[in-house]
Amino acid sequence: MYSLLRPLIFRQDPERAHARSVEALRWVGRLPFGPRLLRAVFDVNDPRLEVEAFGLRFKNPVGMAAGYDKNAVAVAGLAALGFGHLELGTVTRYPQLGNARPRLHRLPERQAVINSLGFPNDGIAVIERRPWQAPGVRVGLNIGKGKDTPLERAADDYVALLRRVYRRADYVAVNVSSPNTLNLRALQARAQLEALLKAVIRARDQLPRRVPVLVKLAPDLSEAELDGSLTAATLAGVDGLIATNTTLSRHGLPSFTVGLKGGVSGRPLTRRANEVVRFLATRTSLPIIGVGGIMSPDDALERLDSGATLVQLYTGLIYAGPGLVRAVNRALLARRQRQ
Repeated sequence: MYSLLRPLIFRQDPERAHARSVEALRWVGRLPFGPRLLRAVFDVNDPRLEVEAFGLRFKNPVGMAAGYDKNAVAVAGLAALGFGHLELGTVTRYPQLGNARPRLHRLPERQAVINSLGFPNDGIAVIERRPWQAPGVRVGLNIGKGKDTPLERAADDYVALLRRVYRRADYVAVNVSSPNTLNLRALQARAQLEALLKAVIRARDQLPRRVPVLVKLAPDLSEAELDGSLTAATLAGVDGLIATNTTLSRHGLPSFTVGLKGGVSGRPLTRRANEVVRFLATRTSLPIIGVGGIMSPDDALERLDSGATLVQLYTGLIYAGPGLVRAVNRALLARRQRQ
């Protein structure tokens, strides 16, 4: 059915279409039988899909990546699509409008999206009051530095956010890798990242409830830079890694995309994201959430084979529709039945 709807959706402005899809899921999630109907269509319930990562049990390895539900308004609807976990945000300490529009571009011929959103969100004071937990589905919160916060004060933002969300979040993802907040990626350098993560972990360890802390890395780091980031994460004591965020590379894309600001997601990222996950998996025992360019069940299986414990989807849903979650879980189940 999505193949029939997609041409109509793609005639709309990308950001408007996104907002409408979030609103639709929000509306369905509020209906008395809405989530139940969605689960009947999309959910694959089987204990053989269960997986454990950073001390948590997930009903399946497939998650919704950060960036879709930035304001935690459609959790009930999203959870009913068959995900094992949802990552909400990115959330900042204070409300942000994000970067100037247009800031979201589709490249259908490449199954790609370019975004330069810049963490638009309602701010943690508003978001923390919303009902963003879902029975049976793990919910993580992706947190980021505010646009106006200087790099030397970045830890203040992350620590303050952690203290606001630790009671309800199943895990917290420290986002230092978005290309759409000026100089944010500089925080991935070993010294800066180690200092930042140590401040976050120190604050976490003083809280009444221990929440797993993960760090999200960029695909554009060299092997030496990835090694440095991994060393920093390990020394700080984080519980897991998320690889990868969007890429600034325009390799293989039309020349006009050089003039479009932002990070690329979707099919052009598939190979590089696999390489990063494989590289990290050979150097650490930390659980890895693999994200970036997972457009099909085969892509998800390959990411898991590369060393990921969990996977996340986003751009793949834009091109394949919500049935992709079910398709990935069915492919995983079919593989496990053969083993």
